[in-house]
Amino acid sequence: MTLSLILACIWAIAAAITAMLPMRRQYFPGLTLLVSTVPLLIFLGFQHGFWVSALGFAAFLSMFRNPLIYLYKKALGKPVSLPKELQDRMK
Repeated sequence: MTLSLILACIWAIAAAITAMLPMRRQYFPGLTLLVSTVPLLIFLGFQHGFWVSALGFAAFLSMFRNPLIYLYKKALGKPVSLPKELQDRMK
């Protein structure tokens, strides 16, 4: 198994563990995973080709769909709603 696949597996396990955390504790590890995705997918594509990298990108989109939808709406200036757990915390 290549280094890029090992790192991708570790990334997936870390993302699954992060998803199990309470919402307020997901920010730092989630942001770290979000930022580390780009170099990991480039490295994966370099070692295994475009299709493997594309599958990794599809997995990334699947796991981070809600934060990406939130950021997309925020960037377009559309109204966004926070989860109830976070709305109570903002008061």
